[in-house]
Amino acid sequence: MAHQNTIKYQNYKKLTERYNRFPQGVVASELLFKILKILFSEREAGLVSLLPIKPFSIRKAAEIWKIRESDAKTILNDLADKGILIDACENEEVTYSMPPPMAGFFEFSLMRYRNDIDQKTLSELFYQYMNVEEDFIKNLFTTGETQLGRTYVNEDVLSNENALHVLDYERASEVIKTASSIGNGICYCRHKMEHVGKNCDAPMDICMTFNSSADSLTRHGIARKVDVAEGLDLLNIARQKNLVQFGENVQERVNFICNCCGCCCEALIASRKFGFLNPVHTTNFIPFIIEENCNGCGKCAVLCPVEAMTLVSSNDPINPNRKKAKLDQEICLGCGVCLNGCNKKAMELRSRKERVITPINSVHRVVTMAIERGKLQNLIFDNQVMFSHRAMAAVLGVILKLPPIKQVLASRQFKSRYLASLIRRQNKYS
Repeated sequence: MAHQNTIKYQNYKKLTERYNRFPQGVVASELLFKILKILFSEREAGLVSLLPIKPFSIRKAAEIWKIRESDAKTILNDLADKGILIDACENEEVTYSMPPPMAGFFEFSLMRYRNDIDQKTLSELFYQYMNVEEDFIKNLFTTGETQLGRTYVNEDVLSNENALHVLDYERASEVIKTASSIGNGICYCRHKMEHVGKNCDAPMDICMTFNSSADSLTRHGIARKVDVAEGLDLLNIARQKNLVQFGENVQERVNFICNCCGCCCEALIASRKFGFLNPVHTTNFIPFIIEENCNGCGKCAVLCPVEAMTLVSSNDPINPNRKKAKLDQEICLGCGVCLNGCNKKAMELRSRKERVITPINSVHRVVTMAIERGKLQNLIFDNQVMFSHRAMAAVLGVILKLPPIKQVLASRQFKSRYLASLIRRQNKYS
């Protein structure tokens, strides 16, 4: 029986090995193989397991698969239609890339209503894999210092003084205004929870993607294209519903912003379970409680999506039943949602003592995550494709700007005398 199971999942195991080259990989289990079996045919799993983790052309895929380019093009387009691949068109040349499982093709599978797969069964498997087994989510959100996502502050509750300290890349509204393309889809988290009977009443059609990701997802019908005005309207609706903006942890060309509730969102659930491990990068603000104004109504505690705000005794001898709000700064995201519930002027946002560092772009984030997770060699040495000079220069540029301790980690993983020499020279003249 064990031998039969090995044969049964052979291509899916190969696919799992391929995805584990990403900084954010997967945890192999029977549940995972059942998920992959819904999303990929056995042939598709075998083909995708051979692809590079770096962007590649139709010609490269045809060479790897040993088929004609016209046949490769058809297969690649079908995979992009399913959200398994992301494509990009530039100067009439199409390149493809493999999105990681999350944030990636796991979400894409539920960002629209579709009949070609059993979304109910898939959702039930996702729930078991992520919310019950937890190993995948724990590895995804708690390994390393640099995480996949970050929180955006609610701009509506910022004071005029606060607003002066918020940089453009820290504003969800600015991400929307500057995006080259905007897509909107069904919230994967709430869609999944709907199928297991645990969803809340927050809006479903409110999951935003941007730039190259939005361009591909809207082209293949996974998301619908929206303009800046509608994007800002969706953001306003999300804030009115006290949802948290959770987006890609980069400064430039953000690819996604989710509008999250504390009950359904994987990232916020992870923050509640593993908050002391800082699974989500916070904003640069923290709520400050003005105790003399606080009447202990508890609205802020109800609104907090990660249970960082609680009620405790105010130790008032005249009114022994009186409560007051108390904040756990170690797990607070700094989203500012709690301020929406306070009408006693008992709370205000203040700047954190230390500024939160955000990677410049996706290359910076991915390289840093790879170094911290011991996977840098996977980005550089891929047996399916040679690294271009341009791509190599981008990776080396990130490494040379990292703190010394991460440069040492990179040098050990890369095992390159050339890199070690570059680092020594950089540090000598810096």
